[in-house]
Amino acid sequence: MDPVRYLKEMGGVARIHQLTKAGFSRSDLAFLVSAGAQRPKRGVVALPGCDPDFLAAVRNNARVSCVSAAKHYGLWLRRAPDRLHLSCNHGHGEGFVRHRTERFPTSGPTPLAAVEDVILHALCCLPVPVSTALAASGMRLHGVPLALLESELTADRSGTARSALRLVDPRCESLIEVEALQLFSGQGWHVELQVPLEGIGRVDFLIEGFLIVEVDGFAYHSSREAMRRDVGRNNASTLSGYPVLRYMPEHVWNEPQRILAEIRAVLTGRIIR
Repeated sequence: MDPVRYLKEMGGVARIHQLTKAGFSRSDLAFLVSAGAQRPKRGVVALPGCDPDFLAAVRNNARVSCVSAAKHYGLWLRRAPDRLHLSCNHGHGEGFVRHRTERFPTSGPTPLAAVEDVILHALCCLPVPVSTALAASGMRLHGVPLALLESELTADRSGTARSALRLVDPRCESLIEVEALQLFSGQGWHVELQVPLEGIGRVDFLIEGFLIVEVDGFAYHSSREAMRRDVGRNNASTLSGYPVLRYMPEHVWNEPQRILAEIRAVLTGRIIR
């Protein structure tokens, strides 16, 4: 195989012993250098423009994990992390958040921790709802079983992670639904998620058995057909006796108290003026 192509499949950076183990010769390594590869550290070769997280992982003999691995696995995350999170058992290196325990084998050539370890590290490291969003998306997008995560969090020191995991609902279909569920569930209301209602269809949230709350993604009204469907659902809900409140992601992020006040007003039969 072409050594440049192989190095790209490794994420653009690798240790030289990985390349020699794969069968590449000294002349192949020399070809990489002539093709623009650099030697950022002794024993490491990297292509120009390689992912900086991967480069840091290889330099520190580690793997990218926790919140830093979210973009690589397509996990739900609103903000990029301020610091790099790496998984490594040794105590060398600095400038990153260290996760020391890896339980699962990796499945690809890039220096990424297994998605199961990524979720476990997030549950132990990050606040809710960031951790629960990563966990819910890992379950939904990668099929990580809830029971598997529970079985790995039995130690006494895992109490915080277990508490976060109990808040995860794999029925959530997006980051904003995770955050909205967290917001609603903390109020003592009976909250149901992804509820099918006859004549209306499936609704995002049903609170106290009668109030429909929809949280629309940015592309929800991307076509006139979507708008017609939305109008029909709203009318059907009203005709069936279900009041409806609808919000955008920025409402959940920037005006949570207004949302809660409006929901309380409907639940108590009051109108906010």
